Amino acid sequence: MVDLELDGALAVITIDRPHARNAIGPATMDRLDKVLDAVTEAEQEGTTHALVIKGAGEKAFVSGGDIKELAALRTEEAAMEMALRMRAICDRIAAFPGPVIAALNGHAFGGGAEFALAADIRVAADDIRIAFNQVTLAIMPAWGGAERLAALVGPGRALLLAGSGQVLSAREAEQEGLVDRVLPRAGFEAGWRQLAHSLAHPPARSIKRVTRPSGCPPRDAARTFARLWASDEHWAAAERVMSRGK
Repeated sequence: MVDLELDGALAVITIDRPHARNAIGPATMDRLDKVLDAVTEAEQEGTTHALVIKGAGEKAFVSGGDIKELAALRTEEAAMEMALRMRAICDRIAAFPGPVIAALNGHAFGGGAEFALAADIRVAADDIRIAFNQVTLAIMPAWGGAERLAALVGPGRALLLAGSGQVLSAREAEQEGLVDRVLPRAGFEAGWRQLAHSLAHPPARSIKRVTRPSGCPPRDAARTFARLWASDEHWAAAERVMSRGK
């Protein structure tokens, strides 16, 4: 479900859920926490200096939250607890002392785009698409993505992208500043791995420390998200999505 590879000084976390397009549900969150514990231990031992997050296959990086698994969350309290939990996981990724690279092997939608923004650097295959399109489900980003998007592209651009749910190609995302490098699909695996290894050293860790933006308290955003999650509009949209998979 979530795999960890230690490749020299590089740790690679892969969400491997092809049946769900690498979507994240409660069990995946559990596994991510455990894998991050192992990455933290390797970093503290001085054997790991950089981290890559990616999805398995070529279709999806992370397609967002697993709406079928999360359908049991019908109250504001349950939605807020989930939002804070996944926000904490994204915060753990962002707080990794060394460089974090999101290798966008496939499309990154909704929560998947938020997951990608937890990284310091995003490298994308040239045929992927990315969107903060939670609005299509009558909700908003809740895993820290809205705040990170605003820090990355500015409040106005963040509101435009997340408020409209606009879907961007890899090149468009690069122009917007969401993606730092676009690589040909044919050489994508070798390309992101070479880039990640070039950053897996102590000096890059020091550079990250002095260039890292300040964090953002999660509770206010999570509370707003929770109200939207519990709304009739969200569940009407969610039911339409779930019914398409039957």
